[in-house]
Formats: sequence, structure tokens, C-alpha cells
Amino acid sequence: MSEERFGEFVLVRRHEDGHVAELALDRPKAMNAVSSGMARAIAGACTALGEDPDVRVVVLTSTHERAFCVGADLKERNSLSDAELLRQRPVSRGAYTGVLELPVPVIAAVHGYALGGGFELALSCDVIVADRTAVVGLPEVSVGVLPGGGGTQLLPRRVGAARAAELVFTARRVEAAEARELGLVDVLVDEGRDREEALAMAARIAGNSPVGVRAAKRALRLGQGLDLRAGLEVEDAAWRTVAFSGDRAEGVAAFNEKRKPQWPGE
Repeated sequence: MSEERFGEFVLVRRHEDGHVAELALDRPKAMNAVSSGMARAIAGACTALGEDPDVRVVVLTSTHERAFCVGADLKERNSLSDAELLRQRPVSRGAYTGVLELPVPVIAAVHGYALGGGFELALSCDVIVADRTAVVGLPEVSVGVLPGGGGTQLLPRRVGAARAAELVFTARRVEAAEARELGLVDVLVDEGRDREEALAMAARIAGNSPVGVRAAKRALRLGQGLDLRAGLEVEDAAWRTVAFSGDRAEGVAAFNEKRKPQWPGE
């Protein structure tokens, strides 16, 4: 396993011959509160991972024992003038869009608190694995703002408009069992096993065709919100990008020869 640091607060680890990348939030003294510097580091790490053809899956984790991420750094925000806050906005958004726009599957491994921007980072992932210590929520209206890292758009896509409205308007925190029941997280595991399970899922995904998986993610994302006819056209366009690929030829050959595929990734 190799490691690379982005800024002071983000650590990237490579697993599975470099095909699984772990993006670890590493600001333990602040329970991973997202400062401007940390937001830049997340965005930079996502850019590097998105451009690396060897990376097939990204797992978003935390090095803090009791928190995934408690959201924006409100101490820093309190020190900003209105003009500085406006200039900081694109920096903050860059962290969330960086995760959201990764071309490969992204799995969040959540334990402890995932609140506000911390939960929005998880919502920006494709799958959320949580352990039984997880507490999630979007409490922004309780401090005079709103979920601005994608929460008002990503949450209703997960749980429906009315449920999202209730959670956003009340600012309530949701513990792990209810979060799984409501669909706020996808997989619930025993305490301390979130990272292990997320990495195991990532390894399974990384064993599949990287061309097929990337195309499937595009189709899933681009098809959201479209009517069925338009969605099927998105799917057909994605199919055309893989139908004549080296991965498809290798996958069919390996199936017929009863062997494990050696994906060319093109």
C-alpha cells in the first residue's frame, strides 16, 4: 500500500494494485471540519484520482475514531467578512463537486458524526456504508444557513422530496438504524467495520471491467430525473461506448474460456 498526502488534511492510500484508492479525511483535532485548506485538498485529490486511469474505485474514509466529518469549519467561517465568505464559496463547493464528479464509483465509509457538509460529502458518493455508531444529518438551518454542499439536491434523490424536507427543515440528527431504514445510508455494519466493508466492496467492484463500470456510472447519473424514454437513450449511448471496447472483447473471451478476465481498461 502506498500513501500520498494532499495538503495537511487529506491522505490518499492505494490498495489492490492501485485500483482501489482510499481518500482519507485527516484533520483529527477538528473532527474533520472542512476548512478552506481542507476543501482545496479534497478537490485536488479528486482531480488527481479522476485523471489516474489505474484507479477503478475510490473509498472516502476518516482517520478520526468518533467522526466521519462534522461539516464546515464554523470557526473559520465566523472569522470571514461577507466579501471573504463570497470568495470562499467556490473553494468550498470544489470539495463536494470533486467527490460528486469522480468518474469511478465512490463508496463512503461512515462512523460517528457525519453532519452538515460531512454528510453532504457522503451523499456525493455512490454508496454509503455506515457502522452502528453513525449519526447523520443536515443541521444547517439551525445555524442560519442551508445545506450548500449539494444536500438540498442529493438528499431528495435518495429519500424523496417530503422526507428530505422534513430532515432539512427540522435539522434533526438521525442515528444509524433509522438512517438505514430511511435510506440515508445503504449498508449498515457492526461498529468499527465500515472501512473494512467499504474496502471489500471496492475490491469486488475493481475486479469488474473498468470501462463497463465507468460507463454504468455515467448512465446511472445522467439518467436520474429523466423520463424512461430519455433515460433509455442515455443508456444506449453508454452501451455504445463499451460495445466495441477491448474490455468487452476480453470479457466475452474470458467467459467462454472459463478464466478470469485481464481487463485492458480500454
